[in-house]
Amino acid sequence: MAKQSIFGRISTLMKANINSMLDSAEDPQKMLDQLVRDFTNNIADAESAIAETIGNLRLLERDNQEDVQAAADWGNKAIAASRKGDELRTAGHDADADKFDNLAKIALQRQISAENEAKATAPQIAAQTEVVDKLKDGLNGMKQKLDQLKSKRAELLARAKTAEAQNKVHDAVKSIDVMDPTSDLGRFEDKIRRQEALAAGKAELAASSLDAQFNALDDIGELTEVEARLAALKHGGSWQIAIGL
Repeated sequence: MAKQSIFGRISTLMKANINSMLDSAEDPQKMLDQLVRDFTNNIADAESAIAETIGNLRLLERDNQEDVQAAADWGNKAIAASRKGDELRTAGHDADADKFDNLAKIALQRQISAENEAKATAPQIAAQTEVVDKLKDGLNGMKQKLDQLKSKRAELLARAKTAEAQNKVHDAVKSIDVMDPTSDLGRFEDKIRRQEALAAGKAELAASSLDAQFNALDDIGELTEVEARLAALKHGGSWQIAIGL
C-alpha cells in the first residue's frame, strides 16, 4: 500500500507536469530542463518517504528483537528459579522451594507474553520488509529513468540546435536565390538590365546622330564639286581640267 501510494502520487504529479509543459512549451530546452528538475525533485520526495518507511521498519524490528531477547531472558530466569526450587526441596526446605517455583512460573508467564508480542510483530516486519525492498527497487528505477531523461534531453537539444541551424541555412539560401525573380537580388539584377538597356539606347541614338552629320558633310562635298566644275566652264575650260583629269 505504501509503495502504491508513494509512486502513484509521484506518477500522477509527473504526468500533470509533463502535459502542462507540453501544452505551453515554447522553448524546448527550458521545457526539458524543467522536466529534469521536476523529476529530480520527485526522486527526492520519494527518497524522503522511503526513508521514513525504512525508519518505521527498523523501529519495528528493534521492538521485535527486544521482545525476543526478553523472552530468552525470562526463560533463563525461569530455569534458574526452577533449579533453585529443586535444590531447596531436595534439602527439605519445601516452603522456600515453593517460593522459587512460583518465581519460575511468573518468569514463564512473562516469557510467553514476550514471545506472543514477538510473534505478533513478525508478519508486520515481513510485510514491511517486502514493501521496503519494492520501494528501493522503484527508487532505483526512477534514478535510471532520470539518467535516461538526461541523456534524452541532451539528444533532443542537439537535434533541436541542428534543426534550427538547418532552417537558418535554408532561409538564407532562399533569400538570395539568384533564379527567383521576386528576390531582392533578382530585382536588383532587373534594375541593372534596364540601366544597361537605357545606355545602349543612348549609344544607338548618338551613333545615328553622328551618321547624319557625316552624311551632311558628304552633301556639302558634292555641292563644292559642282561649283568648281561650273567655275571651270565659265573660264573656258572643261570640268575634267577642274578635277585634274
